[in-house]
Formats: sequence, C-alpha cells, structure tokens
Amino acid sequence: MFTPTEGQVLEAADAIVAAFTATNTEAYFAGFAPDASFVFHPEDARLNSRVEYESLWASWLTEGWRVTACASSDRLVQSFPGGAVFTHTVNTSIDSNDGPASYTERETIVFRAGEGETLVAIHEHLSTVPESTEAA
Repeated sequence: MFTPTEGQVLEAADAIVAAFTATNTEAYFAGFAPDASFVFHPEDARLNSRVEYESLWASWLTEGWRVTACASSDRLVQSFPGGAVFTHTVNTSIDSNDGPASYTERETIVFRAGEGETLVAIHEHLSTVPESTEAA
C-alpha cells in the first residue's frame, strides 16, 4: 500500500490552498473526493459530501464572497499507509458584500491515496484559534 511522502502531501495541500486563495471553484473542489466530509466551526452542521459544500460555497459567491489572501503556516504532515493527515494554521482574508474580513484558523485535511500515487482529500476540519495563540 502506498505511503505518501511529506513532499507529496504538501503538494496536494498546496494545490488546495492555492485554489482556495484564487477562489477557483473548479480547482479547489477537484482536490476533494465526492464523499469528503467537512466540519467548519461557523456552520451549524457537518457537511457530509463535496456536493453539500459546493452548494454552500455557491451561496457565499452569490453574496459577493471571495478570498483575497490566504497563508499557510505551522504545517505538519503525518503519513500512513494509504493516506496522510495534514494540519496547519491558515490566515485568510476575504471580501464580501459585508466588507473585508480576516481570520486565523487551524485546519486539518485528511488525504487518502488515489490512483497511482495521487492524493485526494476526504475530510477537512476548521477550528478557531484561541486569542492568546493568535498574537503569538
């Protein structure tokens, strides 16, 4: 069974982050399996599929939402046979009809091995960062 290298995991994660930063819907969702699940702290419920998240994303775009900047730091890769867990801190700036906003979150992306030595994300989890940690 394929165990991804740190470089392969970072490449897959960087592709997702770059597509998110560009608000590139097609490229962003291409990084996720159809059965991926998503847990976002501002949302009331878990999203149980990529289609559910795509619907939420589309509603954000309708509201004028777009990413203006996104930086990944404090990155950790934990590989295992058949996949990997990637965690990082993400600083995001957006613009919307409500005006600009910026926030810092912790994010976990779980990858599984796909065809050959490819990786596809099967779970994404965002959590808040305690205020005392944000300033550090």
